[in-house]
Amino acid sequence: MKAEIAPDWSDTPTILDGAIVIGAGAAGLAAAQALIRAGVTVQILEREARLAEPWHRRHDNLHLNTHRDLSSLPGLSYPAGTPAFPHRSTVIGHLNDFAETHRLPIAFGVAVEGVEFHGDHWLVRSSAGPRAARHVVVATGRDRQPFIPAWKGMRDFSGRILHSADFGRASDYAGKKVLVVGAGNSGFDVLNHLAAGTETGQIWLAARNGPALLPKRIGKIAVHRLSPFMASLPTWMADAAMAATQRLVFGDLRKYGLPPAPSGGASRLGSDYTAIAADDGAVDAIKAGRIAVVPQISAFRRDGVILANGRAIAPDVVIAATGYRTGLEPMLGGLGVLDAKGVPLFNGADSDPNLPGLWFTGMRPSIRGCFANAGILGAAIAGKIAGRKR
Repeated sequence: MKAEIAPDWSDTPTILDGAIVIGAGAAGLAAAQALIRAGVTVQILEREARLAEPWHRRHDNLHLNTHRDLSSLPGLSYPAGTPAFPHRSTVIGHLNDFAETHRLPIAFGVAVEGVEFHGDHWLVRSSAGPRAARHVVVATGRDRQPFIPAWKGMRDFSGRILHSADFGRASDYAGKKVLVVGAGNSGFDVLNHLAAGTETGQIWLAARNGPALLPKRIGKIAVHRLSPFMASLPTWMADAAMAATQRLVFGDLRKYGLPPAPSGGASRLGSDYTAIAADDGAVDAIKAGRIAVVPQISAFRRDGVILANGRAIAPDVVIAATGYRTGLEPMLGGLGVLDAKGVPLFNGADSDPNLPGLWFTGMRPSIRGCFANAGILGAAIAGKIAGRKR
């Protein structure tokens, strides 16, 4: 569908013959640095007051599931002595170091309210007034808004319901009965922490689908270090390699109640953007009976949860590892570029010929991980934009 050109604004600003990058996370910073290196003038708009705000807000136990050597932004390594899987505080420092090293022009505290196509340029409506540019790169992230389903009766529940993004410290759950909902990457991250010696009460995992699950390490080898090779394989071959690894390392997890995955790990990355889960102790806890796998939630009641099989359990805390939303509808909903879940229909160097100059980065998971992918997509976008300027 060809986009309508928005009506002229009386206070249209000077058009930047370059790009406005919306979002100063890993994807936005990598794209901005690549654009500047390609000779493209850049403005970066960040709604928060500081860099890495989502990382500041995440739980204290959070570490990357991706190896440090494949989790840095282009041209900047982590400090010597950084653990293989960096802590969130190290990631925060890395993002700030990258922005300072490259003197990236970031305007903090600027919330973008809408993006409009004006034929030969884009108008960006923001809390700091309108801005215009030939190109707009949207890099606000696929994990912008934690999502919790509207379960029946959840308002009546006397316990606590929170999203996995607000997990906090594992010690906060000492003596508590905990239900984790979702067997994806976030769900296993929570289970890994709870299984690591925390004296909780009963732990349940409610799983609608089984995960594509890989161990963090096999012996002393960090499995993620193989991701560049896996990313080079055809999807069906990567699916087969992951499934074989999962079966060899963990055995048949269906024996412990985990349902089968609906499709292969690489296929799900591309079809429904489901990231691959990493095990660091949760599977052993499932096999030992410390974590019981149960069906998905049917409804809440005041004193507990009714499962899909009619069984009732009584957790003190329900942790919803139920994913995120991009939250892009208010900004871009009128352009027809989002799918039913609010995910952009194109990403990286791909674009819509009817909307020239609109780009997205960091909106889909990758086998390589978000940091490595940020560098790859940023360079691809910069190449396209610089090529059009010649």
